[in-house]
Amino acid sequence: MSSIRADQVGGRITDNTDEVPGTRAPLVLNMDKFGQVTNAVAKVSESTGAPLAWYIGFAGALGLLGLLGFCILYLIVTGVGVWGLNTPIAWAYDITNFVFWVGIGHAGTLISAILFLFRQNWRTGVNRFAESMTIFAVMCAGIFPGIHVGRVWVVYWLFPLPNQMEMWPQFRSPLLWDVFAVSTYFTVSTLFWYTGMIPDLATLRDRAKGRLQQIGYGLFALGWRGSNRHWHRYERAYLLLAALSTPLVLSVHSVVSFDFAVSQLPGWHTTIFPPYFVAGAVFSGFAMVVTLAVPARELFGLKNLITLRHLDNMNKVVLVTGSIVGYAYAMEFFIAWYSGAIYEKFAFVNRAFGQYWWAYLLMVSCNVITPQLFWFKAIRTSIPIMFFLSLVVNVGMWFERFVIIVSSLANDFLPSSWEFFTPTWVDIGTMAGAFGLFFTLFLLFCRFLPMIAIAEVKMIMPAADPHHGDHDHDHGDGHGTPATANGDQS
Repeated sequence: MSSIRADQVGGRITDNTDEVPGTRAPLVLNMDKFGQVTNAVAKVSESTGAPLAWYIGFAGALGLLGLLGFCILYLIVTGVGVWGLNTPIAWAYDITNFVFWVGIGHAGTLISAILFLFRQNWRTGVNRFAESMTIFAVMCAGIFPGIHVGRVWVVYWLFPLPNQMEMWPQFRSPLLWDVFAVSTYFTVSTLFWYTGMIPDLATLRDRAKGRLQQIGYGLFALGWRGSNRHWHRYERAYLLLAALSTPLVLSVHSVVSFDFAVSQLPGWHTTIFPPYFVAGAVFSGFAMVVTLAVPARELFGLKNLITLRHLDNMNKVVLVTGSIVGYAYAMEFFIAWYSGAIYEKFAFVNRAFGQYWWAYLLMVSCNVITPQLFWFKAIRTSIPIMFFLSLVVNVGMWFERFVIIVSSLANDFLPSSWEFFTPTWVDIGTMAGAFGLFFTLFLLFCRFLPMIAIAEVKMIMPAADPHHGDHDHDHGDGHGTPATANGDQS
């Protein structure tokens, strides 16, 4: 097993990153029985109240969600003129937010599907966070294409349904490709998230004291009994969904990048966009997982399950993907110069030194310089610093989408039509409201559903090793864990 009991050296396990030479820091701290894991995760949803910070955060998120509803209603009643859009800037905060939220959801599929297929055990502490984040982020993203069309009451024209006007969508448009890619991504990610949670829902069902909780958890546990047949079907379904989800990591944001790459606009028409957008999506997604996991492990007492090793590994991914994004920035300028295309060259010089120079400088500072700090282990394992840097990365990735969209549109081929975009209160309110929707859903998830995959965490514990000396296991939930169902997963 790779999860060597490094914690046994020197006595009691502590939340630090000091590793014995030749070993790795353990993935589960201060727990050697299955029942301890169950109790640590289940106590959050079983408790009658939540930490005060949860109530404060939920109240703030609910307020922003109300602002989102008001802004959307005001937009529908009044028209898209309430946004700061103009000619030629027909896209701004709306599509910026769409691309940003789709990107946030990429870490969930990467952690859950790809790392599962590669048997990376460190994913087990954070995969449930990432999966839920994916679903909620895609829900936020789906709002913006629906409301930016103007006449939202005829948005059904987007769907290939026979109608009285015999209008069909233009299937050669990348905007329609988005509909299929994002909806497929959302469907598969939801199935993957729900399938992985079934054993844990059954655990909460059997531990529930109230009748309402028993019915609720029991309904969604689908009659799970923990039998050998159930585990066999579960693992087969989980593996198939992981294999199905893996291509989506590459395809979804590639298709989103086609919204820009297949156009003829300088600054958009480039072949580097698909890999560049995918790397940026994973970059921002992992940063958001760190942003969410750091306060959650503190508030809900999950430091033994979301350890510094988990956070350290995620920061390494942020470092790698941030370096790829920085390389893509450099390649854009190089190709603009090397191509000899005067319009392309002007677009990128204007992007760096034109009227949006401040946004470009902020983007480069946050996305290129910030991740390089993670070369130092002291920074990768410092909770306050990594939390701050993860926020900085997400600010930078939002501005990346803003710079790509707005700066390219603001200064097009005809200087007489050049314009400057200034957001209105509706632009800002809709963007803030989307964060309200995201955090409302996420906080509800933390409160009432298992935040950590109980069954999967048990699989990587030393007690799950069939050759482990102590076979007197306290399963704690009566369902057991298929410690050897996948072979030696550790």
